Amino acid sequence: MRLHGIKVPHRKHTADNAPIRLAVPESVTIPMSMHIGKPASVLVKRGDEVKVGQLIGAQDGFISAPVHASVSGKVVKVEDIVTSVGAKVPAVTIESDGLQTPFEEIAPPEVNDFDSFIAAVKASGAVGLGGAGFPTFVKLAVKDLDKIDAVIINAAECEPYITSDTRTMLDRSEYVFAGIEALRKYLKVKRFIIGIENNKKEAIAKMSALAAKSDGVEVKVLPSIYPQGGEKVLVFNTLGKMVPKGGLPLDVGAIVINVTTLAFIAQYLETGMPLVEKCITVDGSAVNTPQNVIAPIGTPIEKLFDACGGLKCEPAKILYGGPMMGIAVPSADTPVLKMTNAIIALDEKEAQPPKTTACINCGRCVSHCPLRLDPRKISKAYKLNSGEELEALCVDLCMECGCCSFVCPAKRPLVQTNKLSKARLRAYLAKKKEEKQ
Repeated sequence: MRLHGIKVPHRKHTADNAPIRLAVPESVTIPMSMHIGKPASVLVKRGDEVKVGQLIGAQDGFISAPVHASVSGKVVKVEDIVTSVGAKVPAVTIESDGLQTPFEEIAPPEVNDFDSFIAAVKASGAVGLGGAGFPTFVKLAVKDLDKIDAVIINAAECEPYITSDTRTMLDRSEYVFAGIEALRKYLKVKRFIIGIENNKKEAIAKMSALAAKSDGVEVKVLPSIYPQGGEKVLVFNTLGKMVPKGGLPLDVGAIVINVTTLAFIAQYLETGMPLVEKCITVDGSAVNTPQNVIAPIGTPIEKLFDACGGLKCEPAKILYGGPMMGIAVPSADTPVLKMTNAIIALDEKEAQPPKTTACINCGRCVSHCPLRLDPRKISKAYKLNSGEELEALCVDLCMECGCCSFVCPAKRPLVQTNKLSKARLRAYLAKKKEEKQ
């Protein structure tokens, strides 16, 4: 038995394209919130000189992550910017001197036990680089290491277009396995499962050859069914265990970590250079020459388009991430973030929303939902403003993968309604809790 999903077009145009390194941009704008949780606290002011890897934003609270300068140069602005989700966050704009001078205190961290390993991961600024943005040290800071039966390395990369994780497996495979050895040593894990969709033949071959030389590492070849890379889906399809409602993979003995995040941790342990750049897939119907590009964090995404031969036409929509779960950005000067794994630019034809018609109760949204939710009933409960019904329908389990909207013959905005319903449910539960006090 496998959790359900959908077949989406692969469009992995850049899988064979080793990434090119972007020229240092004239300036970068680095938000203090590029992770789930509380924004980092700004440590610099206008006029300060900074170097690559220097700490410019301190972790503020447990669920938070430090932020580092991605270029050397002068701080020219410290001000709030509006993110793609409409939130205001502090950001530091650095005018580059073009030299990319490393911060003089950069050095490999001293790691000799579990606590110092977690401290190193925290200091690196690592977050989920597959797009989730959850601070990695929080995920790895397990109080009872005996609870971990397996680490699942998420290399599914199930969204159309995106190939940046594929390039990690092909170009930085030594760091993937160095990361495995670090987790084996400090988390005392004996079993590692690399989950890869079967449309990545070259990556499967490379990972399998290396896994054969490493004890306790197996490559699990998975069907190319979206959303295979969803955490709960991946746990079920690799371990055969269902993460309980409101639970975490650790509740069934698993930790899930993105393959590029794992490779970065190993690289940080070797070099001491924190997270200051990303490999990003640049693709879509409006892009002249799709390519994987390595760019400093904070680079305006228009610079990535320049590196790909420019645009064929004015894009009607630009996305952070893939077309299924990506978030539309307001303009091409929006910066690259830590968790940006792709920038997709779509022309007018592809960006045009489909015409919506009435629901015919065909049930396709239910049968294709990986978690067997019922978007039809959720939509009705949302319209009725029934928090009680939304709670009963478990809308809070929705991973917002978009399978329901994709398969709906009426082209109804089901995933968007689910997202609004989750917000409405949170308000309902908060009010119910307040009334009990």
